Amino acid sequence: MANKLVAIFLSCLVVAAAMYVPAAAQAAGTSDDDFRSCFNNCHSGCTTGGSGNTFCEMKCDADCVAKEAAAKLNLLRP
Repeated sequence: MANKLVAIFLSCLVVAAAMYVPAAAQAAGTSDDDFRSCFNNCHSGCTTGGSGNTFCEMKCDADCVAKEAAAKLNLLRP
């Protein structure tokens, strides 16, 4: 019974977090389309270069998150 309660509690946390993240992104002025285009361009170039899918997903995710954070902090030069 305790395991079911823990599972329900964790499920509620995940749903609450999923609802909060898009709202926070909109408030910060970021767009999912910017990240998506960055990721898709990076991933296609990476896999075309011969690297594996998992490696490319991790690399491109890290690179695009860093670019998004830099843009939020106005660290990127025009």
